[in-house]
Amino acid sequence: MKLNIKAFALTCGILWGVGLLLITWWIILLEGATNEITMFGRVYLGYNISPLGSLIGFVWAFVDGIIIGAILAWVYNGLVGKFSS
Repeated sequence: MKLNIKAFALTCGILWGVGLLLITWWIILLEGATNEITMFGRVYLGYNISPLGSLIGFVWAFVDGIIIGAILAWVYNGLVGKFSS
């Protein structure tokens, strides 16, 4: 059974983006907003623990999730095609 690459990539993008957004807001609620650079902030330019930073992180994570999801689905489909015959 092959994966739909577009659907899988979109799902990965949404999950990764919303996940980062929710984690950021969880930290904001528990510890307050800080403008400290985090590990993700070094990769996702403009991301920090703040309301604006959470939105910037969401966009970066959404794009990142789409790219990684598309690659994973493509590799999976290639492997399924080789081993199913």
